[in-house]
Amino acid sequence: MMNFKMSQIPERTAKPRKSGLTMVMDKGLSFGEAENFLSVAGVHTDIIKLGFGTSFVTPNLRKKIELYQTHGIPVYFGGTLFEAFIIRNQFDEYVSICKDYKIDLIEVSDGSITIPHTEKCGYIEKISKFATVLSEVGSKDAAHIIPPYKWIELMSAELSAGSSYVIAEAREAGNVGIYRGSGEVREGLVQEILTKIPAEKILWEAPQKAQQLYFLELVGCNVNLGNIAPSEVIPLETMRIGLRSDTFDLYLNK
Repeated sequence: MMNFKMSQIPERTAKPRKSGLTMVMDKGLSFGEAENFLSVAGVHTDIIKLGFGTSFVTPNLRKKIELYQTHGIPVYFGGTLFEAFIIRNQFDEYVSICKDYKIDLIEVSDGSITIPHTEKCGYIEKISKFATVLSEVGSKDAAHIIPPYKWIELMSAELSAGSSYVIAEAREAGNVGIYRGSGEVREGLVQEILTKIPAEKILWEAPQKAQQLYFLELVGCNVNLGNIAPSEVIPLETMRIGLRSDTFDLYLNK
């Protein structure tokens, strides 16, 4: 989607994309706000996450999900909702709800609960038989620092179990998991992960502009980025292609 011709613009993957994904976090947009959002940013949005447990209390939920789906954008419930059902031994009910809402993208995470990793991989395996699985790695607890070799081990196992993508945890604020409390990227961790896990299989949660910039410079314009605020989709797309000062020089032949 470009309004004018310009040379030296990097090539973005085309929708429906397998890489270069922009995942948007909807934390409670109204139906009207969702319509407005789609009118300007739908063309640049690949996936919409109904953040954490918001779908439990959002009015007109079905109507909003159907709106996104009719625009060809898959929707999924936040991993925290999955965990809330798991901790209550209601896995089957959760699957039924996803099927009822025609949700065919399901996040499997353990950021707020502690379950054996084999059990988590078991859920991934079961769900991958009827839906696309995104599995999240990394704790929401800032004090729980996972060493790089462990991230790689967990991500590898989850991809082998049937995940289509692994999500690198950051929370909506971008201050845990792959980031320090200040929001600064744990660069050594990220670079080590990329030595073993293919970049196109990782969805980096990057709500802050500096974080988005880091991954664009490291991986390129078609890096998968998530937890993007609805109002940040157009700004991110310009940054991806060198039309924002932060990335202005990235693609110019000088």
